[in-house]
Amino acid sequence: MRNVMRIAMPAAVLAGQLFAGGFYLQMGNPEASPEARKLNAVVTILATGCHDPALAKLTATAIGVANGERREIPLKLDKLSTPGMFALSQQWPKEGRWVIRFEANNGAQFTSSLLSAGPEGVDRYHHREQQTAFTAAEIDSMLRP
Repeated sequence: MRNVMRIAMPAAVLAGQLFAGGFYLQMGNPEASPEARKLNAVVTILATGCHDPALAKLTATAIGVANGERREIPLKLDKLSTPGMFALSQQWPKEGRWVIRFEANNGAQFTSSLLSAGPEGVDRYHHREQQTAFTAAEIDSMLRP
């Protein structure tokens, strides 16, 4: 039993440190940011948690079905003056259903978010987030009407 505890305790401590504070993406209203408004952003994204937000690296991809064809479009994010904050403007077709996949790294930490988008705009209130990459099946489930 002592040998098990000798191995388990350091592993538990390291695991606690690895997940302490977390790393998350917070979706925001671009109307609240003069910088984002100037860029015609549809959403702002803030990397948050116990880390240095200025070191966060974020990518975005629009995944959708338009005219019966599935497409993936890499998206350009604009860094804002607030450390860890980005703005996203509309770079995918207005027609069809879309899911915007955000993936972020900050050192060893990883987080991802999915945001629905369609002809009526983006739904930043009901985005999904997890600390692992989303599967194709999870993305497909958000594309279904």
